[in-house]
Amino acid sequence: MPKAIIIGSGIGGIATAIRLAVKGYQVEVYEANAYAGGKLSEIEFNGFRFDAGPSLFTMPQYVDELFKLANKNPSDYFQYEKLPEICRYFYEDGLRLTATADTNKFAREIADKTISTEKEVTQFLTKSNTIYQVTHRVFLERTLHKIKSYLHWDTLKSVFRFGQIDAFRTQNRANQAFFKDARIVQLFNRYATYNGSNPYQAPATLNVIPHFEYHFGAFLPQAGMYSIVKALVKLAEDLGVRFRYSQRVEEITYTTAAKPKISGIKVNDKLIPSDVVVSNLDIWFTYKNLLKHFPAPEKLLKQERSSSALIFYWGMDNYYNDLGLHNILFASDYKKEFDAIWQEKNISPDPTIYINITSKHIRKDAPNDCENWFVMINVPANNGQDWDVLIKEARGNIIEKISRILNRNIEKDILCERTLDPRTIEYKTGSYQGSLYGNSSNNQFAAFLRHPNFSTKIKNLYFCGGSVHPGGGIPLALLSAKIVAEEMD
Repeated sequence: MPKAIIIGSGIGGIATAIRLAVKGYQVEVYEANAYAGGKLSEIEFNGFRFDAGPSLFTMPQYVDELFKLANKNPSDYFQYEKLPEICRYFYEDGLRLTATADTNKFAREIADKTISTEKEVTQFLTKSNTIYQVTHRVFLERTLHKIKSYLHWDTLKSVFRFGQIDAFRTQNRANQAFFKDARIVQLFNRYATYNGSNPYQAPATLNVIPHFEYHFGAFLPQAGMYSIVKALVKLAEDLGVRFRYSQRVEEITYTTAAKPKISGIKVNDKLIPSDVVVSNLDIWFTYKNLLKHFPAPEKLLKQERSSSALIFYWGMDNYYNDLGLHNILFASDYKKEFDAIWQEKNISPDPTIYINITSKHIRKDAPNDCENWFVMINVPANNGQDWDVLIKEARGNIIEKISRILNRNIEKDILCERTLDPRTIEYKTGSYQGSLYGNSSNNQFAAFLRHPNFSTKIKNLYFCGGSVHPGGGIPLALLSAKIVAEEMD
């Protein structure tokens, strides 16, 4: 039985372990932390539970597929529900919108409250669907780095339709053409942040992202986002995968023949042999720390990193009827906020604020009459800024902004608090500079510039996770695992 070692137990690493176990590999997963999940983790304190990282569940079929591959029933491992309400939006001028799963209802609300029309929303979502149809098989479900990927008939059809993916204008410029109301432009510009990019630079191809929410839907696992990790780890273990926690890999080893080939890994200065190694670690750290004596693709590693996040986990001693599960409080000047992040490497004094409150649906996540607030703003990757000063300033601005928009003093309700910033994101998850999605997508060729899922230099070395093709976020990390498994065939 061939042996495969996975370095890192992020969602992509766990999914790769499952796929390789189904293929008949003996699989071991080495994880530096004492728990699985990478960015998809949880924290508990003072009677509150928080999903510490990703908070939106889309494309659940990619998770279900892993159970079906193993001839298991997904519902035996975890359950989830489709949300009737996707997100609540708050603007400084008093406008409030609720994006529902019923897109016709959402379009009517936009038409009733703004100068944009139902037709504008319908046309935008139709375009989003078109981009998805053109791109998903070619750009998301296959490698872009081998000729064979371009020899499929559906690939050739997509090539002929390339002009339809809107790659040659920015997302903001495209959305300004779609919507008369600047506030609706802002609403759909925000989807660039789903992969840590800037809508004023990133291609309008990113308008595919709303399709995941408005066509397929937004979901919530009944026990919270971290239950995805628990369910997949249980599946992997049922298939014979062994997880080695608190085991930091020091090196990926390979033969020094003319064509290098994987020989294993080193942990605690001990060689552990393996036929295959898959790194779920950020590609930057994979080369700089684990392939120390192997030439790194420096041009790729020097590409602009995605944005990071500053997150406050607040245990709130009150209940807020104005807020739902997912909430966005927009900046008054969106471009100024992104200029601060990308040009100034700073935090805007008026940031867009995301608040996730899982206790709205999962009551045990907070004590009675309390709520668990996950409060996040987008920030630049860590380039040596004075984060202690920035965090203090941002906290004050965030509290003041939420209090103003909700018209109540929220600071008095904060019972307890934890913080996550780019420094701790890098330390806990191995994401270089604390960037959440590897390299940014701030140019039209970004999809082709991501590192492939395999090494062209070392035989039997593969890569999965958000820092390589096809990109960051739960759905794409799961697809990276699928690509790795198919490449190994």
